[in-house]
Amino acid sequence: MHKYMNAIMRKLFVALFMVLAGLGFAQTELQIKVDVVYLSSDLLLGRETGTEGESLAAEYLAERFEQIGLKPAGTDGYFQPFTFEERPNPHAANPITEARTVHGKNVVGYLDKGSDRTIVIGAHYDHLGFGHTGSLYTGEPAIHNGADDNASGVGALLYLAAKLAADPSLEENVLIISFSGEEYGLFGSKYFVANPTIPLDKVSYMLNMDMVGRLNNENVIVVNGAGTSPVWKDLLEQVKGGLTVQTTDSGVGPSDHTSFYLEDMPVLHFFTGQHTDYHKPSDDSQLINYDGIQEVADFMFRIIKALDDQPKLAFTKTKDDSGKKASSFKVTLGVMPDYTYTAGDGMRIDGVLADRPAEKGGMLKGDVIIKLGDMEVKDIYGYMDALAKFNSGEKAIVEFIRDGKKQTAEIVF
Repeated sequence: MHKYMNAIMRKLFVALFMVLAGLGFAQTELQIKVDVVYLSSDLLLGRETGTEGESLAAEYLAERFEQIGLKPAGTDGYFQPFTFEERPNPHAANPITEARTVHGKNVVGYLDKGSDRTIVIGAHYDHLGFGHTGSLYTGEPAIHNGADDNASGVGALLYLAAKLAADPSLEENVLIISFSGEEYGLFGSKYFVANPTIPLDKVSYMLNMDMVGRLNNENVIVVNGAGTSPVWKDLLEQVKGGLTVQTTDSGVGPSDHTSFYLEDMPVLHFFTGQHTDYHKPSDDSQLINYDGIQEVADFMFRIIKALDDQPKLAFTKTKDDSGKKASSFKVTLGVMPDYTYTAGDGMRIDGVLADRPAEKGGMLKGDVIIKLGDMEVKDIYGYMDALAKFNSGEKAIVEFIRDGKKQTAEIVF
């Protein structure tokens, strides 16, 4: 019965899109909202890879790809099925007790402009289901709708695909991919680059959207991978419009652009920042900044258009010390950093986790850490360097700014 009712609801959402298109609303915030609200609704049960919810989401995306005018570019129409093995994780909530084979599917569409160059644009559509793996929620099992992670990216992907399909001056081919298996470890994108449905040597670059639904009041967009081609940084500044662009160089990160970077392709990953609803049931559609999603997608459109008559982009390998950095931490403060903070020196806290050192020390969301122990904190990297100096059981004085005033807190790791 659930599947039957969901099919009806999917048809209603698709029909609503068609009505909007007929009224001239095919490329608006309202269309983005229709897509995000459906994908992050309880009807899809959290879109976990290998579940009915994932299949229903994939069917919706295939219908939307067809409406936009994308040609099927999977191995089974729009779909590219793949499998992987999930192994027991004793640290996960509701852990599985034995290995199981998971069946997922990427959704792949193609805009053929007859060019010898293709750009790839991607966003994963899977999420955590009821949170048996990857969840940061400690309550009873509940649907993790993943509105920001990553229905927001898929909404931007569909908007951008429609805008590119409607542009007669576009010269490059465009491959649009919505990946599954990302939350388990980038399985969908890894499978695609190992089994591409177009020649990878024709790909000029790859753009990835993951969590673009919380653009803040300062209009800060984080763009990772800016060191993967010599053209990126100047171009990002030239076409940023009203956005404040904060970049990192590395092509390696916890999202699907990594799979393409490891195949020596220039990549960019667009991200509007971490928040306390990340990987929790509270990541719902009413918290999404829909104007912000459109603003990010329009920014990406300007990037694509600026490169449309250019040769295939040069690739630059970037230094990545994220593994070294992660392994150096023996303790945690129990805060979520604000990766978009650019207002001054320090590391702004975007969320404080329950029953961790920061909360016990009285620290709050919005506090800007400027010193940890005897180390000055100028930015998030300085914060990580300072954190790496401490061991479990040690005490430290944290100096921070709250409401413009300098304060201190004693914390115990």
